[in-house]
Amino acid sequence: MERLIHGSCLCGGVQFEVEPPFRRSNYCHCSRCRKHSGAGALVMGRVPRDRFRLLAGEELIRVYRPDGGAVKAFCSVCGSSLFGGTWPEGEVSIRLGALDDDPGIRPQYRSFVGSKAPWDELPDDGLPRYDAAPPTA
Repeated sequence: MERLIHGSCLCGGVQFEVEPPFRRSNYCHCSRCRKHSGAGALVMGRVPRDRFRLLAGEELIRVYRPDGGAVKAFCSVCGSSLFGGTWPEGEVSIRLGALDDDPGIRPQYRSFVGSKAPWDELPDDGLPRYDAAPPTA
């Protein structure tokens, strides 16, 4: 078994661990992820549900399910953006900013760049860019 990667929210009430490897990682520039992260993009990594364990704070997690969009899960005490996608079923999309350890993966592409913030200037980082979801998502 590889080392476990730990994560938590800002207040420490929600704690979790992940058994690598992550399946993939990306920046999402859609308006919902921008608003959920408070930044130009949300950075996430995905793992199979059986490699994710919630250790504490289940009662603190709140979920927003926008019509036609992916779940946004956050800590009800500190507001930290934690999980998304189809939380809590299926593949878990973990906000890399909530990790306390190096995930061992780096973002591999940028999605929804067609709806990026008008003030956001994307770096010339060589990552593939998709105007919407990538063909593999």
